[in-house]
Amino acid sequence: MSYDAIVLAGGAARRLGGADKPGLRVGGRTLLDRVLDACADATATVVVGDRRPTARPVRWARENPPGAGPVAALDAGLRQTTAELVLVLSADLPFLGPATVRALLAATGAAGAEGPEGALLRDRTGRDQPLVAAYRAEPLRREIALLAAEHGTLSGLPLRALTAELRLAHVTDTEPLASFDCDTWEDLASARARIREHGNVLEQWITAAKAELGIDVDVDTKALLDLARDAAHGVARPAAPLTTFLVGYAAARAEAAGADPAAAVAEASRKAADLALRWAAESGGDAETGEGTPG
Repeated sequence: MSYDAIVLAGGAARRLGGADKPGLRVGGRTLLDRVLDACADATATVVVGDRRPTARPVRWARENPPGAGPVAALDAGLRQTTAELVLVLSADLPFLGPATVRALLAATGAAGAEGPEGALLRDRTGRDQPLVAAYRAEPLRREIALLAAEHGTLSGLPLRALTAELRLAHVTDTEPLASFDCDTWEDLASARARIREHGNVLEQWITAAKAELGIDVDVDTKALLDLARDAAHGVARPAAPLTTFLVGYAAARAEAAGADPAAAVAEASRKAADLALRWAAESGGDAETGEGTPG
């Protein structure tokens, strides 16, 4: 579903003592970059806030005057979009993922006289999140124009003044912690702790590493961990990281020659795993030190 994304990144962060909230890091990546990952398939992405380095290209906008509030910021971002659907996000959502984005877009549905004009995420406490939402651009522009005419300015207006006039659907917080935002230092500490939880840390680390390295490939974590185990046990412990590096290098060469990236990784992993098992079968001794039993 084609859409544009608007990310609001210009708040005062008063509860953080005025810190640069979009630039704070969780799992080694800025909050802004984590949000940008969730909407990576947007046709255009507009960030409303001060310019800064980002992991992918975006357009920049600023409300006038700076600090005029979320409605003014949304208006500034909306002026740089052309899609019928717009995704609106705050820049402090460390656990937002593409599944929530897809659910919001789907809930907005097809345009029609009686259809919803937007869809908000509803968190598990029952609170609606207007900055984790998808909206139809035309009704959004209409209501912003009416507010500007009524009040003479958009500065200082709360989002509820805008959303109260729209027909809205609601999406339950389906992804764990999708609506979790970092408003305080305690929130930030909690996010950093949660990202290291046992059942989550590898997925989060792989996502962060792929973003840092600028690659987009499906990672079969189990296959690579099995390969590292076989290399460590069948050859020597240092063989584990070296073997996975060589698998990645071989897969990159195969991809450059036209192979599917995921298939290239799988095939290189299979070959290396088979080699490690053959090596272990021949050694008949202590693979941890790389020393075999004398014949």
